Amino acid sequence: MERLTSPRVIKEIVSKYGFKFTKSLGQNFLVDENILHKIVDGAEITKEDVVFEIGPGIGTLTQALAERAKKVVAVEIDKTLLPILDKTLSEYNNIEVINGDILKIDISQLIEEQSPHRPIKVIANLPYYVTTPIIMKFLEEKLPVNNMVVMIQKEVADRMQARPGTKDYGSLSLAVQYYCEPKIITMVPKTVFIPQPNVESTVIKLEILKNPRVYVKDEKLLFNIIRAAFGKRRKTLLNALANSNLGFDKDMIKEVLQKYGIKEERRGETLNLEEYALLADGFLKQKLI
Repeated sequence: MERLTSPRVIKEIVSKYGFKFTKSLGQNFLVDENILHKIVDGAEITKEDVVFEIGPGIGTLTQALAERAKKVVAVEIDKTLLPILDKTLSEYNNIEVINGDILKIDISQLIEEQSPHRPIKVIANLPYYVTTPIIMKFLEEKLPVNNMVVMIQKEVADRMQARPGTKDYGSLSLAVQYYCEPKIITMVPKTVFIPQPNVESTVIKLEILKNPRVYVKDEKLLFNIIRAAFGKRRKTLLNALANSNLGFDKDMIKEVLQKYGIKEERRGETLNLEEYALLADGFLKQKLI
C-alpha cells in the first residue's frame, strides 16, 4: 500500500471518496514521515500494548501504531471517514475502529473490554477546542493510562509544561502537572499538514504519575482554589480568593496564608503546586472547625 503521508495519495483519497475537510474537527492530515515516527517512538509502544487513538483521520498514524502495538482502538467522530479507514486499514487485523465522540463514550468500560489487565496508551491529534476537555477527562477520571502522546496547538503545550512566574503558567499547567510529567517531543510546523492549519503544533508526551504529584485531602477544593486564584490574574492572591465564590472571608484567608508563610500580596501565578496543596488543606481544616 502506498504511504498515506504522500500528498498525492491523500489528494487521491479525498477525491475518490468525496471527502470534505471539517475545520472544527481539526482535520489536518500529516504528510511528514519523520514526525509520524517521532510520535510512535515517543509513546514507547510495544507488542504488549493496547493503544487508543483519538481521531485517526484517514489512518496514517493508525497504520504505524498497528505495526508496533498488540491492538489499536481508533475512535473517529466523523462518519464520512469510516469507508476510507475501511480501505486504508484493511491489511491489518489488530485495529478496531469505533465511530463516536470520545467525550461521550464510556471510556472506562471500553478500556475494561479492550485491555482489562494492562494500562492503555493514548495517541491523539486534537483540535484546539477539545484539547483540554479530552485530556482532562482521561486524567480526572483516573483511567488506567500509562501515557498520552498528543499533537496539540503549540500555545496549549507551552501552558501544560509552564513553570510558576512565567506568562504561560496557569490553571491548566497545574492540573496537568498534578497528574503527569509533561515533556515536549517535537515542534510541528504548519507546512506538514494537508490542509495547512492556522497555528503551529507541538507533540507533547504526558507520562501519567502513579500517584498525583502532591497529596491533598480534597482534590475538588484544590482545583477550585487554583481556578479562583487565576480568575483575576491582576489581583493579589488575597483579593482573588476573597472575591471568588469559595465562601472564605478575608480574615480566614489571611489566617491560612499566614500559617503557611505565603504573603498575601503574592499573585496566583507565583505559587507552585505544593503551595496550593497547603492552602487547600488549610482551608479545609478551617471549614471543618
